[in-house]
Amino acid sequence: MMMESSKWLMIMVLCFAICGHGVKAWTGEIHGRVVCDVCGDSSVGPEDHVLEGAEVAVLCITKSGEVLNYQAFTDSKGLYTVAETMPKSDKWDACLARPISSFNEHCNQLGEGSLAVKFSYTHPSGKSHTVRPFVYQHKSVPSYCI
Repeated sequence: MMMESSKWLMIMVLCFAICGHGVKAWTGEIHGRVVCDVCGDSSVGPEDHVLEGAEVAVLCITKSGEVLNYQAFTDSKGLYTVAETMPKSDKWDACLARPISSFNEHCNQLGEGSLAVKFSYTHPSGKSHTVRPFVYQHKSVPSYCI
């Protein structure tokens, strides 16, 4: 029995050495923020706030041509992140990030220029890409903004 388990262990070690040889892992990360532009003035001011729970989609195509679709939700700081570890030969080549929805009942109108962001992913392993903020606006501008 002991002999049998050591044979399997040797086979697994050999397979790992042969199969894993030359394959380099690559890790990428994309992150961004979703903000409520309360006054609709297209600038971040003291009246604006981040949106928790906003949904963002990130679509990436790899160097090998595979299309990967990610979904992320913002945290309490309005931040979303998608990350992936894969063989270096399959790393992301280009990506498109776009807002899907804001679940904030007062701030759910997509702001101008916030439809999508397309970008090439040229970062080395372990480095991240920051997407410009996506902006939602109030249904009606509060009176203190006018």
